[in-house]
Amino acid sequence: MQRNSDIKKGTLYIVATPIGNLEDITLRAIRILKEVPLIAAEDTRRTRKLLNAYDIRAPLMSLYEQVEGKKSRRLISKLHEGMDVAYVTDAGTPGISDPGYVLVSQAVEHGIKV
Repeated sequence: MQRNSDIKKGTLYIVATPIGNLEDITLRAIRILKEVPLIAAEDTRRTRKLLNAYDIRAPLMSLYEQVEGKKSRRLISKLHEGMDVAYVTDAGTPGISDPGYVLVSQAVEHGIKV
């Protein structure tokens, strides 16, 4: 029987997205979004357009400002179980002028790699 401390924690990837042109995304961002089993997004409708442009089929979970506290706890649980998660906002970098601060703070508190 494995103890919780024996389970490798997942990684939270903070992924910057294009501010204007979808082609401005980085190769690294595309790779991460293709590799993670779950993507948390400020607006799933806008993020789905980006993912479709690059044939990325990962499941999406909404994580906008009004639900960030509650859903961040759920994501922290998934990260503790070993799941990698990417977080994206509508445009730009999460936590700069977009939601993401609560999620990143909780991840750091829980010793999760960001």
